[in-house]
Amino acid sequence: MLSWVYLILIILSLVFALFAGRLPDLTPALLQGAENGVKLLLSVGGPLVFWSGLSEVLSEAGFLSLLSRLLRPLLRFLIRPKTGEDEVMLPLAENFSANLLGVGNAATPPGLRAADLLWEKRDEEGLARLALLNSRSVQLLPFTAAVLSSSLGDPHPFSLTPAILLVSLFSLAVSFLLFGLLLRLFPGREKTRG
Repeated sequence: MLSWVYLILIILSLVFALFAGRLPDLTPALLQGAENGVKLLLSVGGPLVFWSGLSEVLSEAGFLSLLSRLLRPLLRFLIRPKTGEDEVMLPLAENFSANLLGVGNAATPPGLRAADLLWEKRDEEGLARLALLNSRSVQLLPFTAAVLSSSLGDPHPFSLTPAILLVSLFSLAVSFLLFGLLLRLFPGREKTRG
């Protein structure tokens, strides 16, 4: 599906460049865009591979199990899994800690494992809470944003950290308050699923 979108965008670019009389400018722009894309991939890909590898090493060393135990009270409060709490806590802790470090791409695989476990247990409320937590991504250290900012030449890539933390905490609090309000306004909705 996405390949069709790209094809349509390329065709539209050609058509508009032709009608605007700027067809000779299109080739250098396409090459410059490809070059910028590769530079961005390398600047973001390296730290992502590093974090993924570090996450695997930490998992093998048992650190993520320790982190899971430390984060258990907070995650139990936020997600409130109904059943199978022990098996869902490790991927939840991995997901939450990767999001805290601002490496959202590395948070995806454990987040999907946690969502799968919640879905198997038919814990729709827990699954909705996990989606809320991930979409609001509280970041103590916005690593991906800092890498992108640094790759664009920013001398202070972590300068936005306090603002990012404040906004993400505020949006998380509002989201969970609204979620709780909706649960009270529409009780028993989850019981309709068989």
